[in-house]
Amino acid sequence: MSGFLFPDNTVLCNFAAVERLDLLKSVLNSRGRWVSAVEREARMSATKLPALRSLLHEGWLDEPIEIDPTEARSIDRVRRIVFGGSAARPRQHLGEAETCYVILHRPGFRESWWLSDDREAVRYARDQHITTRETIDVMSMAVVNGDISSRDGYVLMNQMADRDRYLRLPSSADDLRR
Repeated sequence: MSGFLFPDNTVLCNFAAVERLDLLKSVLNSRGRWVSAVEREARMSATKLPALRSLLHEGWLDEPIEIDPTEARSIDRVRRIVFGGSAARPRQHLGEAETCYVILHRPGFRESWWLSDDREAVRYARDQHITTRETIDVMSMAVVNGDISSRDGYVLMNQMADRDRYLRLPSSADDLRR
């Protein structure tokens, strides 16, 4: 893999919900990045998931990628048309739209992967030929890397679901060994 890894807020919150952002950090292996809208979403989510506060202070996703005003119009069009964001809620689906835009249009990010559990966003990204992975794939990477056993990863993912996180779950621990 030659690009960066862009986790969206759903993935960040999944790992924060079980207080295992360290696993995500290990899988990202200094290649994690985020856009400014996702960083704002994480700040807001930190009020309910305090583990996210460490992410905001440690800086392992680097500085948020800022959007140029000339890009904002195209991003807002994608946010509204593709992701169903409303004019009344200008930040609704902004993280998804900014991330896809950056990966598709900014030099240096075209080989990057997007990490998301938002089903519609994942479908759109894949249609745009953005390499996209979900939390189940991130956990599989952690297992393959030796950061966690497949059994413990399976338990952890079920704990995420028990904490009202919506993600695709493995049917068994063996599913994480791929």
